[in-house]
Amino acid sequence: MGYKYRDIQEFVRDLERERELVRIKEPLSPILEITEVTDRVCKMPGGGKALLFENPKGYNIPVLTNLYGSEKRIKKALGYENLEDIGWKLYRILRPEVPKTFLEKLKKLPELKKLNDAIPKLVKKAKVHEEIIMGNINLEDLPILKCWPKDGGRFITFGQVITKDPESGIRNVGLYRLQVLDKDKLAMHWQIHKDGNHHYWKAKRLGKKLEVAIAIGGEPPLPYVASAPLPPEVDEYLFAGIIMEKPVELVKGITVDLEYPANAEIVIEGYVDPEEPLVDEGPFGDHTGFYTPVDKYPMMHVTAIVMRKAPIYLTTIVGRPPQEDKYLGWATERIFLPLIKFNLPEIVDYHLPAEGCFHNFCFVSIKKRYPGHAFKVAYALLGLGLMSLEKHIVVFDEWVNVQDLGEVLWAWGNNVDPQRDVLILKGPIDVLDHATNKVGFGGKMIIDATTKWKEEGYTREWPEVIEMSPEVKKRIDEIWNKLGIE
Repeated sequence: MGYKYRDIQEFVRDLERERELVRIKEPLSPILEITEVTDRVCKMPGGGKALLFENPKGYNIPVLTNLYGSEKRIKKALGYENLEDIGWKLYRILRPEVPKTFLEKLKKLPELKKLNDAIPKLVKKAKVHEEIIMGNINLEDLPILKCWPKDGGRFITFGQVITKDPESGIRNVGLYRLQVLDKDKLAMHWQIHKDGNHHYWKAKRLGKKLEVAIAIGGEPPLPYVASAPLPPEVDEYLFAGIIMEKPVELVKGITVDLEYPANAEIVIEGYVDPEEPLVDEGPFGDHTGFYTPVDKYPMMHVTAIVMRKAPIYLTTIVGRPPQEDKYLGWATERIFLPLIKFNLPEIVDYHLPAEGCFHNFCFVSIKKRYPGHAFKVAYALLGLGLMSLEKHIVVFDEWVNVQDLGEVLWAWGNNVDPQRDVLILKGPIDVLDHATNKVGFGGKMIIDATTKWKEEGYTREWPEVIEMSPEVKKRIDEIWNKLGIE
């Protein structure tokens, strides 16, 4: 059948039919109240339902939160029951082996055709251009949330921030928060490790202004792909096209030489001038569960706001986990497992728990083949893209289910001698980490929680894990229903 949702509104209608969405008619303020309701729902078992606030106080644009906040909805949004299938598809297309024969070349053609079919398509007309506001711009006309009491103001939290590399022209789409400073000014939170920040510094070196577009909505995979840790040379909208097996429709901006999703709800156009001084941004209640303090970031000037006649304002809440980003992070974990396995085939599985804010803990299971194998894997992970920001990497044997925190703690506690099995290193750290003495740089810990070998200095006899005999398990399985226990 192919991918079926053209935009967020179609997805919302389908979720409502499946009772995965609640319409809230009670007038609630975008200042704190919508956050409080959303936060309570996000912390329900399984992530709760998507929420459409139809009457935000003072606005006629509905606010949509927790759209991706469950395993079922993130799978539905991306169109896959098994998200690892996306990773294998990406691997096959972007990392094809060199064909040795003409026949093998022909076999590669279907994959290359899929890649060609996924290339974003430029269209001339777009729903997002139904209303165009220039000249008399007022960001306060949008129901942008202030999420937490000590936030520095209102923040756009789910905008696809689109820029182009000033040298190569390659597009980047990132998920960066933006603080409303004035009616036509935003503070752009470009962290030092992000591609948007690299574009900014290139523009500064070249003495150029950097054009920016912030898209809200579009086809349901688009907000997700903006958060995906793709290599700089991979276009996020091409990745979305690979997921959907059809191109993302893009339209030219009105005041910027950028293309953005034609099926978006709202787009904010503008530019950043690197010659201008940086501005105060924050505080902001972040996904760590703590407030990020005020820091200096670039300012964006808004030159136009375009939107549909009846748009929905899609936003997300971050704060003390679990929140909606738990499921966005889980999707990334599953999608990128095949690419990690390509680089490190000994890896069985890995888990970046939401409670660890994705960058504080990485639990990984491996097929251990030689002494020190656990440390080799951990070092390699610290050299893979944004995995370099991980603070604690704990390596387990292949039979440990790293998705099960109880099993992780059991194996970790039993298998580790801190004096022997722990390494303390230095390296780049997520800039939101407040525990380090310096922003973005600090300590890391590698823990080998695998079975220890004599070659690794273990002088005793390693004990066996307790297991019931297969014959007894089979016998009890056969009579289980007769026992009256369930």
